[in-house]
Amino acid sequence: MCTCSLKDRLSLSPARIFILIFLVGLLVRIILPDIKLLHHDEAIHAWFTYDLITKGTYLYDPMYHGPLLYYLTGAAFLLFKDSDLIVRFLPGFFGAAIIPFFWILYREGWIARNHALIGALFFAISPCMVYFSRFLRHDIFQLFFTVALLVLLLMYFDKGRWQHAVGAAICAACGLCLKEDMPFTLLIFGSFFMFMLCSGRIALPCTWRCDLISSLLIMVAIGATCYTTFFSHPEMFFQAPFKAIEHWMGISGQCRLCGGPYWYLLILGLYEVPIALLAGVAVWQYGIRDKGFSEVKTGIASYLKHLQIRGGLFKPYVGIGDRSRFIFLFALYWTVLSMIFYAYVGEKVPWLIIHQLFPMILLASYDIHSRVKFIAVTIACIFLFVMMVHVCYTPTDINEPIVQVQNSEDIRAVMKLIDDSNSVVIATDNYWPLPWYYRGDKWDKISFYGQKVDPSVFESKHPDLVITHDTESYPSLPGYEKRPYKLSYWFSWYDNKDRIPEYYLFRDGKMGSINLDVFVKEKPTLGIAQ
Repeated sequence: MCTCSLKDRLSLSPARIFILIFLVGLLVRIILPDIKLLHHDEAIHAWFTYDLITKGTYLYDPMYHGPLLYYLTGAAFLLFKDSDLIVRFLPGFFGAAIIPFFWILYREGWIARNHALIGALFFAISPCMVYFSRFLRHDIFQLFFTVALLVLLLMYFDKGRWQHAVGAAICAACGLCLKEDMPFTLLIFGSFFMFMLCSGRIALPCTWRCDLISSLLIMVAIGATCYTTFFSHPEMFFQAPFKAIEHWMGISGQCRLCGGPYWYLLILGLYEVPIALLAGVAVWQYGIRDKGFSEVKTGIASYLKHLQIRGGLFKPYVGIGDRSRFIFLFALYWTVLSMIFYAYVGEKVPWLIIHQLFPMILLASYDIHSRVKFIAVTIACIFLFVMMVHVCYTPTDINEPIVQVQNSEDIRAVMKLIDDSNSVVIATDNYWPLPWYYRGDKWDKISFYGQKVDPSVFESKHPDLVITHDTESYPSLPGYEKRPYKLSYWFSWYDNKDRIPEYYLFRDGKMGSINLDVFVKEKPTLGIAQ
């Protein structure tokens, strides 16, 4: 006989709540995948992948980052066919797959139940996290392997199993095969855990030497396989690190996509302000109210004193007193160092915010027990959800910095004209995302010149459509109607800087854009007898 009360039947266990949050997080990442055209970078990544699987050609170029993105996407193309659906589903799946790690941290006793639930919820509906989970770039894949690396390292130090060391090595190697900034993340992780090891908070198992050697061999094997394109370009095993360093040092000294050190703070203020505010409150709670900063200062002083009396590099093992505070301290260390690093890097692009935002979510969801904080979390979730819907599901062009340089929805009209044409001329080098949308045989009817040419060059082709950049266009072409279209657009700081409060509330105003002139062949008209 069932003795469960109605209240017990209606209540949800933490596991069921986690499943519900995961399903919400997955849904918002994969529904309406074609509501926005592919971003310029997405189209390039998708086209490179298509080229890889059709021609078998790929060579690492740090401008387009690591090879693993192209192998993962290529495998999905081979299994399910190359399409916009797969281009958008794959990052959505990897983004949603980060949510279960909150459950694992809770199950393993590293964070409290409310910490895990609210952290997972914030991640599931965060505007930046969702937007860049619907975006074929390397960063959401890199974040997945970064969080997996963290969880596996914690499990390794807790249980000492070689399987966790191997898993951590695979995640670290995959991260290194995705983006050139992954070494800095490894430096953050390594420095924190090394200090905790030296201060006696964590301990290595007796098999650590074997585990370390095995892990390094695995990382080298994965890196060599990926960067050499499965050993077809063996020279890249030695050249890739130098190419990556040269690329990052180069962009740090340029102002190609520049912004001040505060640039990512503005992004947080536009889209993630509740998370930033709650993270600030949590830092105050941990550091001032609960005297966490005093404990950190005492711990460092104690370790330095241990070194001064020649006690050796390692203090005796004392273990972790409070795991949730340990995770909070690590998240704070990760947040601060990552924000300093990305503030320093010269190239400011919105997708890099997610590497700073994830540890901030761990801070913002810490110690949620009081009624006031639950009310604050509720308000935060409403703000995040509304903003997420706005940036991800508005079917028209949006005046938001998060889009960086997004292809305009006007291009759908241009593609309809291309579809209805038998011969098309493109006389400009501003033409992405067309190579992706007209890949394969669909490109046969397109003649590409890359720049403005004299009309006599292509008049023998009798094109139905001529596409040019509006600043390098023709005043007119006989027999053609000239139509303007927007190719891509971006938030224009110069046009909105004098109306910031109004812009923040209404997200309107003038946008910067790259424009096309499209010359459409006029159809002959039939004369009517009088």
